[in-house]
Amino acid sequence: MAVLGMFDYIFAFGLIFAFLDAWNIGANDVANSFATSVSSRSLTMKQAMLIATVCEFGGAVLAGSRVADTIRNKVINVKEFDDNPSVLMLGMMCALVGSSLWLTLSTKIGLPVSTTHSIVGGIVGVGVAALGAEGVSWGWNGVASIFAAWFIAPGIAGAFAIIVFMITKYGVLQRKKPLQAGLMMIPVYFGFTAAVLTLVIVWKGAASLDLDDWTAGQILGCTFGVAGGVVALYCIFLLPFLYRRLVVDDWTLKNWEVIKGPLLWKRGPVPEVPEGVRKQVVQDYYRGHGNPHTNPILATEIAANPQDAAAQADPEKVGGVAAPAGSSSSAASTDAATEPKLSQYEQFRQDCYQHPAKSVQGIMGRAKFFIFRGVERDLVAEQVGENGKPKGFAASYLAKDLSKMHGHVPHYDNKTEHLYSFLQVMTAATASFAHGANDVSNAIGPLAAIFLIWNTGETSSKSPVPIWILVFGGAAISIGLWTYGYNLMINLGNRLTLHSPSRGFSMELGAALTVILATRLGLPISTTQCITGATVGVGLCSGTYKAINWRMIAWIYMGWIITLPIAGIISGGLMGIIINAPRWGLQPNEI
Repeated sequence: MAVLGMFDYIFAFGLIFAFLDAWNIGANDVANSFATSVSSRSLTMKQAMLIATVCEFGGAVLAGSRVADTIRNKVINVKEFDDNPSVLMLGMMCALVGSSLWLTLSTKIGLPVSTTHSIVGGIVGVGVAALGAEGVSWGWNGVASIFAAWFIAPGIAGAFAIIVFMITKYGVLQRKKPLQAGLMMIPVYFGFTAAVLTLVIVWKGAASLDLDDWTAGQILGCTFGVAGGVVALYCIFLLPFLYRRLVVDDWTLKNWEVIKGPLLWKRGPVPEVPEGVRKQVVQDYYRGHGNPHTNPILATEIAANPQDAAAQADPEKVGGVAAPAGSSSSAASTDAATEPKLSQYEQFRQDCYQHPAKSVQGIMGRAKFFIFRGVERDLVAEQVGENGKPKGFAASYLAKDLSKMHGHVPHYDNKTEHLYSFLQVMTAATASFAHGANDVSNAIGPLAAIFLIWNTGETSSKSPVPIWILVFGGAAISIGLWTYGYNLMINLGNRLTLHSPSRGFSMELGAALTVILATRLGLPISTTQCITGATVGVGLCSGTYKAINWRMIAWIYMGWIITLPIAGIISGGLMGIIINAPRWGLQPNEI
């Protein structure tokens, strides 16, 4: 039985608002890991959600911090509450209320914010209300480092992303034979990326695995071991698969056949394409985005073969191969032109609301629509909108004239871009695992403190986190992703600059490098800041500032700046009202 059972209601409210806070982490923060992958078409929305669910939940439960620093960044001194631990319990509840309410509003309006800074703001507000301004650490070890991170993190991430993409641009994408150059360069990228992502997990996302005591030799051995293993797997399985699909143009090759590995080298010649069958190698990653003539390499090829220019504009074209005349896909195009067809999302939405609300089918249909409405949406199409004009007042202002912005971004060979889609999935999945392990403490850290005080009646700057709380937080993150994660993904990605697999990979790797550096320096950075800075850096590699949506950048920066004070005002105001409120049955001089 709990020692402070009279405060059961505080623990109950803590559970509710910790769930809401974690739900918002899934709905708001997870977009940082997968918005680039979905926007570049490396992953579909359904694939991204499935991978994110496994990685976020796995990171939270398997590698989540079992000893969460509940007073993040040592913002307030826990010892001040030793004589009255229930006040700290109340303060953590108020911090969760302020953080979760602000995150809910931010997620609703499509404002990417830092969930870390939100909970820190809540704790700052509680500290001021309970201890006064002098009770908060405003120096470099406290709030000041957060302000500095607004500029340091995006700048460093942008620099790293520029370096990675410029090597890719001049070493692969703009070579005379980019596909051959890519096949030679990809093993190096796989090894380096695997090493970087291993360090992300070791240094940032695996506090519960007791890796803090590892020696430099152990860390290097683990890093190079994982990198070597990944390169070996690439050479054995993925290299023959990619060679067969991209160089040999084997249209019969299925995705699952990657497990055949070396056997693919001995596969026979590619059969002729039967009449009416569409030859599909890779998708067009740039379909619907601007003019391919902005790329000097493709412009030269198109000028030499004018027939390819018409193919570039053909929506049925996939990987540089158009559907044969008279094929089923051509017929479908003709039918679509005469009879408009609803998207999967719109058809799903229409079907759900046609059923009567009182019928079982109608109720289940509405529930299914609410939970899975983000899965069937074409986020890339929604980002751009019709004729480059997104719908809605806010979107039309923040993402104005996207088609013109995308027109400044060069297009590269689709087969070469396809090589980087595998790397991008790896970076997104690993970043998501590290995010689940690290940022789940934003919600469950205060909850762990509440549970500790409620259960033992004692305070502690570090609270042991029971496994059920980690599962609770991981599940809430996953639910938030599935039910509302699409909203932030729409505002990121192509609304910042045009994405492609090579660009998305550079952005995510640049953000991962920044996370590693900041972790070793002890800077409280946000993944939102890192991926935004990396996106701007890669956008500038197009050679003009016009390739970047500066209105959206300003919108995101505003969210960073106002998050801490707004969360602090809500939490501090609530805390101040409760601890200073008149009590029934007491005279003013007795309070």
